[in-house]
Formats: sequence, C-alpha cells, structure tokens
Amino acid sequence: MAESPLKEQVGIVTGASQGIGRAVALRLASLGATVVCAARSPGRLAELAADIERAGGRALACPTDMRSEAEVAALAQTTLHAYGRVDILVNNAGIGQFRLPLHETPPEVWAATMDTNLRAVYFAIRALAPAMIQQRSGHIINIASLAAHNPLPGGAIYAASKAGLHGLTISVAEELRGHGIRVSLICPGSVDTDLSSDLVGHKDRSRMLRSDDVAHAVAMLVTQAPQSFISEILIRPTLKP
Repeated sequence: MAESPLKEQVGIVTGASQGIGRAVALRLASLGATVVCAARSPGRLAELAADIERAGGRALACPTDMRSEAEVAALAQTTLHAYGRVDILVNNAGIGQFRLPLHETPPEVWAATMDTNLRAVYFAIRALAPAMIQQRSGHIINIASLAAHNPLPGGAIYAASKAGLHGLTISVAEELRGHGIRVSLICPGSVDTDLSSDLVGHKDRSRMLRSDDVAHAVAMLVTQAPQSFISEILIRPTLKP
C-alpha cells in the first residue's frame, strides 16, 4: 500500500460485516490503519479480515454484539491489549424497519432499534473514550442518516434513533474536544444496502448512494488537518433516486 496516512493508527469499525461498515473497514485499512472489525457475524468478519490481509493490510475480527455492555467492554479490552491504543472509532452498527407507522409498530421494535442505533454508541464511547483521553487524540465518527433531519413516514423509530444520535454526537464532541478528540457525524441519504431494501420501492437503485460514498467521507474526516474539525457531513446522491 503506497499511501499510508494512517500508519500506526488503530481503528474500530462496528457493523463491519457488510454494507457501509465493510466499506469503511476496507478504506481505513487501505490508508494504513490496523482495523478491528466488530459485528455479530463471525464468518463474515473472518472473510473481511482475510480480504484486508490479502490486500496487504492488518485486521482483527472481533465478533461483538454492540447491544451488550459486557461484549463492548471486551471489544475495548481486546483492542487495547493487542495494540495498546485506539485512534479511530466508527459507530456504524444499525438496524431499522420502514414498513409501519408508529402507532402500528410493536414495542420490541422500538427497544431493538434504540438499543442498536443509540445505546450501543453510548457503550462504545464509554468503553473507548478513556483510552483516547489518555492519548490526547482520537476520532469518533457516528453514522447517522438524513432521517435525523427529514421526515421518514413508516420509519419514525429509526428517525428518532438517528436524531438522538445527532444530539449525542454534538454534545459529546464538546465534552471531548479539549482532550484532542474529534467527534463527528455522517448523515447519508438512502444507501444501496440490505438495510435500505424496504425503502427502495419505486426508487432507482442505480441512483442511490453506495457504501463507498460513506467510506470516502470517513476517510476525509480521519485525514483532515489537525487544526480543523468537521462536525457533520450530509451526503446526498448526485441524482435523485
């Protein structure tokens, strides 16, 4: 790998087994970072780590249920024991359903969505921010959605979770800014992944965003000049789906 601006850095990507998370892990590895890949699918994580290593990168597959405080703590301990530091945390793991209005949606959907999209981010930051504070450096990047800003009929719970993630991000950014840690939010529109399959309907998939578009934004954030701080990136497709 010729260009290695992230050489010696260690990044953790959650929800890394597919879609946006996989693309982000591959991009960080291509920039020289050692990537700890976290998700609930051991087989897919092993394939991802093997792909990264075949390309000349470094990766560690770490099966983790981000909804479990204990498993997130174990992810942090494994990373710090193996590498002694963590420089990048990309909170990408997320779920959503987009078929029912709020009043027809069962409570268990609310609980699962909030646990995955919001509570898990709290667990991850709580487990890993202390190491970044000690280093006095780090990037925390939370993957939200344009649904945090725009109406999403049929997906009110998902939108609420991403709006909550927006509020969490901008507040934690101020808490950690003085420690040399930059906390940023990426809000993409519809991305052509399994998660968005319920949203496609009449949309032209060829005009939707790609996972690599989000990975590109992550790369921009972790390679920005040290004196600058990009708080939020909104991503829309060039052509309306």
